[in-house]
Amino acid sequence: MSFYETVFITRQDASAAQVEQLTEAFSGIVTANGGTVTKKEQWGLRNLSFRIKKNRKGHYTLLNIDAPAPAVVEMERNMRISEDVLRYLTVRVEALEEGPSAMLQNRNRDGDERGGRGERGGRGGDRFGDRPRRSFGDRPERGDRFGGDRPDRGDRFGGGDREPRHVAGNEGEQA
Repeated sequence: MSFYETVFITRQDASAAQVEQLTEAFSGIVTANGGTVTKKEQWGLRNLSFRIKKNRKGHYTLLNIDAPAPAVVEMERNMRISEDVLRYLTVRVEALEEGPSAMLQNRNRDGDERGGRGERGGRGGDRFGDRPRRSFGDRPERGDRFGGDRPDRGDRFGGGDREPRHVAGNEGEQA
């Protein structure tokens, strides 16, 4: 017999009890055809990357199966027929995983589904780790910002020796 991992997604408006009934029905098909389901994991209601049959979310379920190929074919046929199943994917694997899958390990490690951000605290915290915070006294002077005076640019910030081209009261002079 071969090892398979099957993940299927059910509609978002299906209840947890309905998802459990579907899982039991699909495992019953596998066992009736001479296989065994070694693990059943409910990953819960998760967002979909794109809409599938007008659904934005779906209930994800993982089944680890040790069964002959005809049992898996029959299970997939029933998944295609079911209106509650949005998508399914069955992959043949060399060995079945022991313990929780990667999806459940991430959820258990973080304690929530937000990705382990932890306590966020107030805004403006130490966002950049070990880098020291700059104070206003550490800022370079305007002329030093580009590595000192730039004679090719002249005095761009006022206070230079140039005379203005046109000043009120100097109408007779040419600029």
